[in-house]
This record gives sequence, C-alpha cells and structure tokens, in this order.
Amino acid sequence: MTVRRPPAALTRPLRRAVDLPVWADLALRLGGAFALVMFVVLIHWIDRDGLKDTHDGTVSFLDVFYFTMISITTTGFGDIAPVSDKSRLIEAVIVTPIRFAVIFIFVGTAYNYFIKHSWESWRMKRIQERLSDHIVVLGYGVSGSEAVEELIARGTDAACIVVVDPSNTRLKLAEKVGCNVLEGDATRDETLAAVRIDLARTILVSAGRDDTTILIVLTARHLAPGIPITAVIRAEDNELLARQAGADNVINPVRFTGLLLAGSAEGQHIAEYMSDLASVGGRVQLVERPVSPEEIGHSLDDINTGKGVRIYRGKRCYGFWEPEAHKLEAGDIVVEVAPTVNREGLA
Repeated sequence: MTVRRPPAALTRPLRRAVDLPVWADLALRLGGAFALVMFVVLIHWIDRDGLKDTHDGTVSFLDVFYFTMISITTTGFGDIAPVSDKSRLIEAVIVTPIRFAVIFIFVGTAYNYFIKHSWESWRMKRIQERLSDHIVVLGYGVSGSEAVEELIARGTDAACIVVVDPSNTRLKLAEKVGCNVLEGDATRDETLAAVRIDLARTILVSAGRDDTTILIVLTARHLAPGIPITAVIRAEDNELLARQAGADNVINPVRFTGLLLAGSAEGQHIAEYMSDLASVGGRVQLVERPVSPEEIGHSLDDINTGKGVRIYRGKRCYGFWEPEAHKLEAGDIVVEVAPTVNREGLA
C-alpha cells in the first residue's frame, strides 16, 4: 500500500545538536578578534615613536588606532608608516601573524554562519529525505527519554533515532544525546510524514496522556500500516482502545510496577530479576529473534545462545513446556533469556 505524503511534509526540517550555542560561538569569535586588535593598538602605541604621520608629523592615539585598523585590514593608505627598524620588525614578526589570525577569525565566522549553516540545512534535508529503517519516538517525556537511553545502551546509533515532541525544552535534551529531532504535534499527518514514518523500523509512542497517545497511534497506523507500534498506556481500560487504534504492543507502567511489587511479595529476588531482564545494564536480558536455519527441527531447549522461554508461531505463542516448542519451524520467533556478556562478545 502506498501512502501519499502531504506536499509540505518535508518543509519541516529535522535538527541535530551543535557543539556550541550560536551566540556563544559568535561571542568568542568577536571577543578574540577584538582582543587581538587591542593588543596591536597597545604595541603601536608603545612604539609610536617609530611611526611617521605624513599629514601633521604627530602620532596621536587616534592615529595609532587608525593605523592599526588599516594595517589589520591590509588597506594601507600610506599616510602613516613604520620608519624605524624596530617598528618594521614589530610589523613583520608580531603584527603580520595577528593580521592573518584576525582575517581567519572573520573568514571562519562567515563560513560558520553562512556557508556551514547552508550546508548543514542541506545535509539535514538530505538525511530527512533518505530516512529509512529508523526508530521514531513520539513523545520525549520520562518514558520516551528512558526508552531512547536504553536503545542507545543496547547499541542503537543515536543518529538512527528521530524524536518528535511539541516541547522545545525536551527536544534539546534529545539533541544532547545525538538524536534527530522535530518540534511538532505528532497527531498531525504532516508531522509524522515529515519523519518518514512509513519507512521506520518501529514506532514508540509515549505522549504522557492516554487520549493523546491513542490519537497518535491512530494517525501513525493510518500513515504506516505495516510498521510495529508500541504505546505506553497508563489506564487499564484504555489498553484495549490503544490496540484497536493499531498498537501492536501496549505497555502499562502502572501494571508493570504492580507486577514488580507482587513479585517482591513472593520472594525478595523476583523483582530484582525482572528489572534485570528489562535492562541492557543487567547480567541477562530478554532477546527476540527469528529462528536460525540450523535450529529448525530442534527443540527450544536445544538452542545454545540462551535459555529459550517462548516461541511465536503465526499469531500463537507457546511456552517452552508445550509440545509445539519441542520442534522449531521456519518462521518461528524465539524469545530467550541471554547473558549480557555473551551478547557483547565478552565471554
């Protein structure tokens, strides 16, 4: 199915963080240039006896400042000139390198704020046009930011993550970790089309409010019919609505917290192990992967990459104790508990 994008979709540009704020960079450049010019003024004032003014024969402070400016800018009218050997040596050894430094500062500033800015805008537009197999995070609140941090910890390149949020403050936090960001309303077709949502690898929705999350899921499913969508829903009676809207996975943090609490009541280590499974920073983690060709025909217990706990076959799932898990078939999806060190190649 081909999804038509609104013609104005790609006019909403992505952003990515820069190392230094524009105002700070500009202030440093202008401050450096001003300091160099004042240093040359001081040198010329100290050595003013080595300068000659053909106009009135007297070198005042204004003449020194004037001579410094035309010297730094390589204008050189000739009405004031160094005549002593000492002054000429100072011009050659001290002033000339400073002259080049000031020129480079201004040329670099022009490059940074005109050429580089245009280049960066063009580059981000090209990135936006070529977005594919990326992860779209709609909402960068507590859950969204934690998800991004976990994805990066699991080895996902931050440049492959696109964050959409209406808050510029939250987007600046996403920029700091290297994500591409877009300020906008994720319930609008043009916003989601601008991040090429139909070409994404997966979509994560966490808008902070269940009604907004469900509306975003509806919009995303309309534009990206075949892309997996995971949504965070806080009220249990809204979980069914989120699934009907098109979410493939619905996560209820309140329910998950309840599971941890209940688990801790059954044993002091259960909640810790469940948290361990959910994070890449733990000793083990849950891994979902397709069955490999050499595993076909074998039991789920025979896999050697971890402890197989479940398989998905079509729309059905089977636990490791069920007969269907005793013979893996092509197309099965395996869920296993794998040691973190083994997956990182450290063992």
